[in-house]
Amino acid sequence: MTLDDFEPEAGCAGLFDTHAHLSYLDGRGINAEKLVPALFKAGFTGIIDVGTTAGDLAERMRAFSRFEHVRFSAGLWPHKEFLSCPERQLALLEQDIDTVPAGSVVAVGECGFDRRENPEPSGAERELLERQLDLARRRGLPVIIHSREAPAETIETLAAYPDVGGIIHCFSYGSSEARAFLDMGYYISFAGNISFKNAGALRETLKSVPLDRLLLETDSPYLAPEPYRGKPSHPGMIMQSYRRTAELLKIDIEELKERLRRNAAQVFNLRDVPA
Repeated sequence: MTLDDFEPEAGCAGLFDTHAHLSYLDGRGINAEKLVPALFKAGFTGIIDVGTTAGDLAERMRAFSRFEHVRFSAGLWPHKEFLSCPERQLALLEQDIDTVPAGSVVAVGECGFDRRENPEPSGAERELLERQLDLARRRGLPVIIHSREAPAETIETLAAYPDVGGIIHCFSYGSSEARAFLDMGYYISFAGNISFKNAGALRETLKSVPLDRLLLETDSPYLAPEPYRGKPSHPGMIMQSYRRTAELLKIDIEELKERLRRNAAQVFNLRDVPA
């Protein structure tokens, strides 16, 4: 699905994408500066443009802050190069946040653990996450947590910061892990992979998450849902996840849109999300 064959007026009203990397879309052949206004014209209620590196915030804001309902996070993904100099990267991240208008950043992250990228646990990776959890606490912001193949480490680290909350993004674990995160006050966000044929266990986990703690995302340009699997994804594709989730939960899709809109407004402390 590209912008040329996407019809945003068809069912997009009320959709909210809580995790997208809009600045990555052009490199995948999707013109984000045309797509984003088309989605909002069709009734999209919000997109969170998520940061992964120090120094990317100002550029992302120059590109997309003119769209009223795009909000921004700022964070450090656990890239190997960041682990060699966490102090410098964290200082740059705080500088990024301090140099944009107050209130522009609605979350810290994405940040966390990735055992596929970093097979061996390291103190630097944990420090990078802990320092961002501390930043979120000091700034009064939620965190967006990336956790791949590291459930125990993630749970242990987050438990040490009980006054910080946020989102476990692109959730990939089972119901017991979901319950541990929920018990700590986190929201659980699912991406387009809930539609994959081999994702039966993940769909069962989704059904175990209370509706008032559930979110959906695209993680654009990754994890395009069926029937677009393998292609670059974009926020408009989140409609597929909403449809599948409404089927799984046996609720009307308009009720799901309203509930998830309220959840997004709650976790990101948004007061101007359109109804």
